[in-house]
Amino acid sequence: MSELDIQIPTTYDPFADGNAEDSGAGSKEYVHIRIQQRNGRKSLTTVQGLKKEFSYSKILKDLKKEFCCNGTVVQDPELGQVIQLQGDQRKNVSAFLTQAGIVKKDNIKIHGF
Repeated sequence: MSELDIQIPTTYDPFADGNAEDSGAGSKEYVHIRIQQRNGRKSLTTVQGLKKEFSYSKILKDLKKEFCCNGTVVQDPELGQVIQLQGDQRKNVSAFLTQAGIVKKDNIKIHGF
């Protein structure tokens, strides 16, 4: 064997790939649609990760009118602006965002039980 064939084992960081994806310019921007349980049978649907160029208030107005529910836009220090809707509207919101052309279906992540 020559010296070039010998490889010295080095430490491997399993999270290096994930961190590189987040900081890269070509990384995907996901829109996260989550459900939160309030009290009893009441629930809350949150939408975060929309681009800042969109008017959150206009999107909220259309969502409220389309699904006959109430909602609000909340400013979060870490996440930015988050849309909150009453009830479990996860499937409805994802369908609405794709039909309106706001987000591609590949960039939507639906969380919850």
